[in-house]
Amino acid sequence: MTEENTPQETTEAATTEETVAAPTPETTTKSAPKSTPSSTPADGHWWWGTGRRKAAVARVRIRPGDGAFTVNNKDLKQYFTESRDHKDILAVLEKSNASGSMSVHVKTNGGGYTGQAGAIILGLGRALAKYDPSLESMLRENGYLTRDPRQVERKKPGQPGARRRFQFSKR
Repeated sequence: MTEENTPQETTEAATTEETVAAPTPETTTKSAPKSTPSSTPADGHWWWGTGRRKAAVARVRIRPGDGAFTVNNKDLKQYFTESRDHKDILAVLEKSNASGSMSVHVKTNGGGYTGQAGAIILGLGRALAKYDPSLESMLRENGYLTRDPRQVERKKPGQPGARRRFQFSKR
């Protein structure tokens, strides 16, 4: 007669052979993005992010560097004269603690300055999320990964504008 293992004996043997390692607690701190990114860029040098707002489109490229920020081959402060636009764009880098450690190069076209600033914010948020995926939740909480869907309303026929009407004459 052959002796067969019963299911009860095989499970006992499996549990005695396993070694259970105590899980080590991982502490996460919101610090600067890792100096060695968790992903490699597709082209080997830059992380890309595309942002859109109204009629503006911004193609944002980032990489670890000296903190230079160029928009259409001009410095950020030369391109955007409004301090509101400076603050809004740089807030993305400051909240992710990457303000001095990332070189940012932006090509933008279409729309006006405010639309272009909004497009850069979205593109920068998307590029940072690709660079370090652990920043995605913080970027999403602050609204840097959400596209603003508002567009200019079209002009209607028989009116001078989208909502404006010609003056009404009773008689």
